[in-house]
Amino acid sequence: MTGPPAVPSGAEPSSRVFPTVGPELYEAVRAAGPKRVVLQVPAGLVRNAHEIVTRLREATGVPVVLATRPCFGACDFPSRDEAPLAELAIVLGHAPIPNVRLARATYFVEMREPGGDPRVLAETVALGGVPHRLGLAVSIQHLDLVDPLSAELRARGFDVRIGVGDRRLAYPGQALGCNYTSAEAVAEDVEAFLFVGTGRFHPLGLAYAVDRPVWALDPLQGRLEPPVDRGALVRRRLLAVASVRDARHWGILVSTFAGQNRLPTALALQERARAHGREAEILLFDRLDPRDLEGRAIDAYVNTACPRIALDDGPSYPKPVLTPPEFLMALGERSLADYRFDTYH
Repeated sequence: MTGPPAVPSGAEPSSRVFPTVGPELYEAVRAAGPKRVVLQVPAGLVRNAHEIVTRLREATGVPVVLATRPCFGACDFPSRDEAPLAELAIVLGHAPIPNVRLARATYFVEMREPGGDPRVLAETVALGGVPHRLGLAVSIQHLDLVDPLSAELRARGFDVRIGVGDRRLAYPGQALGCNYTSAEAVAEDVEAFLFVGTGRFHPLGLAYAVDRPVWALDPLQGRLEPPVDRGALVRRRLLAVASVRDARHWGILVSTFAGQNRLPTALALQERARAHGREAEILLFDRLDPRDLEGRAIDAYVNTACPRIALDDGPSYPKPVLTPPEFLMALGERSLADYRFDTYH
């Protein structure tokens, strides 16, 4: 059994972006002529995954296999080992991460959803007591709202700022779970941020990253949520730091996902630990499960993969899990008064 053709030396697998699953995508797949396609969907689309597989197969005439591993973002697309015969990957619900090398040709379907009426949404914000010097951060599905909503907000007296992030973000104003540099770029110029999208995942991440109030606007429900309590978030993390300041034996977690691997960072942290007389071992994983860390003679962990593992899922693990900046706080190299989000660049 052989895998897909090797990528020529020095060449990058191609990627393309599509707004939705539809004729444009079908035509591109037919034109590419792959022998097999692997489809990856986020958790929110699992219920519709088999229907989408059928639509793709019938519209293109190409066999489609479904990746069943949970999808956390464009950083953990299907590896060659997961779908060795697939020559093309289709990833739903995510934009490409520009500085992540692809395993194979990949089509990103961003599932764009404009949402509600920009005039109604702007009026909701205006009536919600949101400060008028306002930064905007948006999930990929609702980026088409940025221009019309900004225009409506400005018509109501708002000074709207939309930042440009670093090499990990594909669009101005984009929010990524591990990177909010588009917001950080304008944080000094605004009094607050408005996140446009659904759920609490991004508002919480944004609140960790910027020392400004974060409101959340759900464009599908037309609902404005009150500001995230950043102080409470940071206090919980500082308690975790304080609980392991005397830890002697550390585990440094390193992901093998192409979009999450920070081995150089892990090695640098290992050196810092040893400089302080601590033991530190590097542990490799692909998808981390709390059960993988049970029964180990380790006092605490520092996670170099997705920062949300520590921030969102920390209580699920048998021992405290810190981010790299928090780890440096625990070693005494960073001040507890200067909390910093673990931005993945």
